[in-house]
Amino acid sequence: MYENILGRPIPVVNEKTVRGNYKKLTNLLIDNKLSITTMESATSGQIASLITDTEGASAIFKGAYVTYSNEMKIKCGVPAETIERYSVYSKETAEAMAVACKEAFGADIGIGVTGTMGNVDPANLKTSQPGMIYYAISIGDKIASYERKLFPQPSRYMYKLAVADMICASIMELIEEVK
Repeated sequence: MYENILGRPIPVVNEKTVRGNYKKLTNLLIDNKLSITTMESATSGQIASLITDTEGASAIFKGAYVTYSNEMKIKCGVPAETIERYSVYSKETAEAMAVACKEAFGADIGIGVTGTMGNVDPANLKTSQPGMIYYAISIGDKIASYERKLFPQPSRYMYKLAVADMICASIMELIEEVK
């Protein structure tokens, strides 16, 4: 379960539903000729995979980074100062990730996601909080960032799907706002 905007728990996601939501998102991106890219840490490329599961995604999907380590985030364009000042687990780092991948791939939309799933990250012991997720969406000249608390999930895969589902809903809302 995870919290919605009102802070109420939402049940464990259904994989079929998440995949259906991403099919709608990918088709919406295709219909609106909006390209997208991701820089994923906590979700390990799950969002990129879900987007590209829909036929025709090559028309809108520019590529992706999976930056599981701090070093790779920096190599892919996240300022080291951002990670040092705010920590790798922060909205600011997610924002820098979204902007860096959007610029690197020349996409209309950039997604950055970082956080800790169900366990403490041994590489970032001081800032790792299990269940805390930070993500940002850069679209046009707007950057929307989010901080969400995940409730325990039955597996790492379900954590990734839960985060991906939240991000999908946020992207769709933002696309409607900028239309």
